[in-house]
Amino acid sequence: MKLASEKIEKIEKIPYKGYLYNLTTESGNLLANNLLVKNSGGLGTPPHERIIPGMVHRANGGVLFIDEVATLTPKSQQELLSILQEKKYPITGQSEHSSGAMTRTQPAPADFVLVAAGNEETIEKMHPALRSRIRGYGYEIHMNHAMDDTEENENKIAQFVAQEVVKDKKIPHFSREAVEEIISEAKRRSGTSGKLTLHLRELGGLIRAAGDLAKEEGKEITERTHVIRAKILARPLEQQLADKYIEEKKKYEIIITKGKIIGRVNGLAVMGTETSISGIVLPIESEVTPGGGQGTEIIATGQLGKIAKEAVKNVSAIILKYFGKDLKEKYDIFVQFLYSYSGVEGDSASIAVATAIVSAFTKAPVKQDFAMTGSLSVRGEVLAVGGVTQKAEAAIEAGIKNLIVPKSNEKDIILSKENQAKINIIPVTRIEEVLKHALDWKGKEKILRKLNGE
Repeated sequence: MKLASEKIEKIEKIPYKGYLYNLTTESGNLLANNLLVKNSGGLGTPPHERIIPGMVHRANGGVLFIDEVATLTPKSQQELLSILQEKKYPITGQSEHSSGAMTRTQPAPADFVLVAAGNEETIEKMHPALRSRIRGYGYEIHMNHAMDDTEENENKIAQFVAQEVVKDKKIPHFSREAVEEIISEAKRRSGTSGKLTLHLRELGGLIRAAGDLAKEEGKEITERTHVIRAKILARPLEQQLADKYIEEKKKYEIIITKGKIIGRVNGLAVMGTETSISGIVLPIESEVTPGGGQGTEIIATGQLGKIAKEAVKNVSAIILKYFGKDLKEKYDIFVQFLYSYSGVEGDSASIAVATAIVSAFTKAPVKQDFAMTGSLSVRGEVLAVGGVTQKAEAAIEAGIKNLIVPKSNEKDIILSKENQAKINIIPVTRIEEVLKHALDWKGKEKILRKLNGE
């Protein structure tokens, strides 16, 4: 025992030249190798230093940005409202620093400027109290989907092309002609004459697809042909579905582009989201039968939405205006939107519905190489609609030769030179013009003169 004691004494006398470890500070943190280790979990460490703060706490004194704010649950939105009001919020949770235990601190500072983003439908899904807070103490800003088509803005699109190439680091730069084709696509996607789209994310996808094609061919420059091919390769899902729809309907003769048929019209519609829409041909048929109820009634089928149903009512006003005296007997006028499984919304098929009904009632056949789109007022005026470029492209894809559109939309149709040569655009201002062009009035000229007020 004496020997052991002497050895211990000798060990204790050996001077230690390193640093002290596990020295606890007043806050409970660890001092190791003269370095302060925060959140080390000492017994004296305050709870809010043992766990990782959330974004609302990290944004304290700065800005908190929340994209797609409507995806937050109602409970989370309500808590966000509380934070904005109280400017503090407890940190709740657990981390590798909290020894596996759930921790909730005292309210910690959370004073920030909130910037929230979303789409138009976000407004409906936002907590009303949270939105009221934003409107009362902040600003609501609607971002433009397009910018003016000026030389300055076209140069900005060209700059965007160059930036996307540099960012990708793999695809070759674009020739002048290729950039011009991208600018043309920006015009087409805007959907309005004199505008360039601001949906740059989708435009960037086209740029990368064109660059990939050039790279696969070993080209040092991306040419216009690569951009044109990329439009097909990088088609959004909605466009692929629309193309498949047209292909299948033509195969089974649901879309008819030749001959003349009583009561059948090639209407046009769009499918997809705001940033990516595609046109489809929507056949519409009408039949007039002896009525069983009181007075003449127009019955429309095809899962019509609220606006579409109201559009049919407007059409009934036009029919009564021109044929009211001939409708003394009771008739039922049926209108069917063929194969509209997903339903029909909007009023852009109004002139097509009116044309189908007039054809069924007068027995004047509709020319099937015509398609049409346009809203209709109760006074017979043809009003502007959206997606006319995509609708025109759908008509061309289906093999239709003539397209009737509202005159106010004439400049909104942006087609390539190749497509321009494939279709005849007929701008109109009134329903009488639509009927004159789309129906075959041979042997029924008297009715046509009646429609024209002669």
